[in-house]
Amino acid sequence: MTNFTPVMGSVPAKPAKPVSYRLVPMNRELIAQIADIERACFSVPWTQEMLLEELESLNSTCIVAVTQENEVLGYASLTVVLDEGYINNIAVKRQYRRMGLGGELLKVFIRFAQANGLAFLTLEVRDTNLAARSLYSGFGFQEVGRRKNYYDKPTEDAILMTKFFHQEEEKL
Repeated sequence: MTNFTPVMGSVPAKPAKPVSYRLVPMNRELIAQIADIERACFSVPWTQEMLLEELESLNSTCIVAVTQENEVLGYASLTVVLDEGYINNIAVKRQYRRMGLGGELLKVFIRFAQANGLAFLTLEVRDTNLAARSLYSGFGFQEVGRRKNYYDKPTEDAILMTKFFHQEEEKL
């Protein structure tokens, strides 16, 4: 997939000064930290081996928010098939949530989708993950379906959310 231009930003640290970060492509040196975030965020996390496979996939890309000291604050993963984008994961360390970092990660994929003529971006989110559902809705994702009992630990439905891009209308 294409390379991403690093993006700079900052989030307010609790309770001290803001923490500066940059968004960069995932690399091998960051995988252990990303796996730690996976274990903290998801009941069925991706393993380091799965993350390595994602890194080596020609159809996938992962972006990572890192500090100057290379501490991973969060990451996001996208797979593209033809003109369809599938957001696999967005995860942010607990202490950096609700500070806009997830939105910054999501914006990179939205800009990528628009620049590369994708028809849509889609994802699954736990029915009870209201914070994530609100984030996605705020970026124009619509609820388009439900997968019954999709998640384990605990068993829960997945809400399918999709952001459609109308390329023909934008060209007018």
